[in-house]
Parts: sequence; structure tokens; C-alpha cells
Amino acid sequence: MLKSLAQVISFVFHPLLIVTYMLVLLLLINPYLFGVNSISDRASQLLLLQVFLSTFFIPAFAVAMLRFTGLVKSLEMRTKQERIGPYIITGMFYIWMFRNFLGNGQVPTAFTSFLLGATVGLFIAFFINIFSKISAHAVGMGGLLGMVVITMLLFSYDTFVLNSTIFGTVEVSMMWVLVLTVILAGIVGSSRLLLQAHEPMDLYGGYLVGFAAQFIALRFLF
Repeated sequence: MLKSLAQVISFVFHPLLIVTYMLVLLLLINPYLFGVNSISDRASQLLLLQVFLSTFFIPAFAVAMLRFTGLVKSLEMRTKQERIGPYIITGMFYIWMFRNFLGNGQVPTAFTSFLLGATVGLFIAFFINIFSKISAHAVGMGGLLGMVVITMLLFSYDTFVLNSTIFGTVEVSMMWVLVLTVILAGIVGSSRLLLQAHEPMDLYGGYLVGFAAQFIALRFLF
């Protein structure tokens, strides 16, 4: 039961989905940065679809093709060698997306910076993977945590308003978002340990890489 739950958590917080989650969070916090009124606007949905396809669906499909052709033994990619090809493929799509967003007036510099941070974290993980099997899940969650911290520091947001059809208008504290992100990062890490996919040091290194990469990207774009 616990292992099944851990597998679900590992899929829901798959590292390829983190950039999409970053975009969703930023659209919820301040959609006006994107020139829209809310995340439900058509322009927001088209941007979400573009990011989802480019940073998750297409790279995931490419990795599935590697599995189909036998270049990787399983989609879980338990060995360092199996992860080399997927890292390179994903990195190419991330660089392409970053290049398209750089200087794009419809995409705020904040999100472009977060995307660059995810790309930097991915390539750092790629090089570390040559020597040690770093956790890509931890890199992703560390990056998400870095994104939340930077959003709080960069825009000095304390709260944001969330319009819900169920609960109505709700004021959400950024501190609670930060606490929830830390808890989720711990849950994802625990799931990877439960599935025996990584050792604790693989997770600690991943969190550090993902978190630091966001601040490295911030240094270049702000």
C-alpha cells in the first residue's frame, strides 16, 4: 500500500512536471505579470499547454521511445547510465523553451528565470550523474522551493487572492505556500527512499542543486 502511494507521489511530482507547477503557481500569485486577469484566461491556458507539452509531454514521449527501442531498460531508469540519454533530450527541450521565452514580452522575466533555473539544475544533475546517482525528483522539488523563496523575496508578496468556485475568494499566505512546499519536498524524498530508488545523500544533493540553481539563474536575469 505504502509503495503504491509512493509511486503515485513520485509520478505526480515527476521532475518534468515541476516547471508546469511553477507556471501555475506564478499565474495564481500574480496573473497580471503575464498580462492576463486570471489563470482561467485563454492566454494563460495556451501558455500552460505550451509549457506542459515542451517540458513534460514531448520529453516524456522521447524517453518512452528510448524504452521502446531498448536503449533504456525501464522508465524508472534505476542506473546512472540509463539516465544519460533522457537528461540530454530533456535538456535540449528546456534550452529551446528558454530561448523562445527570453525577451518574449508576453512571458515575465520572473518565469523565464525559473525556467533557466530548472535548466541549470538539470545540467548540473547531468554532470553529477556521471559520478553519483543524484535524485532528479529532489532536484525538481529543490527548484520549486527555490522558486517560492525567490517569489517571496523578489516581489515582497505576503499574500495573494485565490478565486475559487467552491470556496469563493480566499486570501492565501505565501508563508503557508512555503511551508506546504517544504512538506511536499519531504514527502517526495521519503517516497523515493521508500521505493529504494535513492540513498539519503542522493536526495540531499538533489535538493541543494535544485535550490541553488534558481538563485544562479536569478543572478543572470535580474
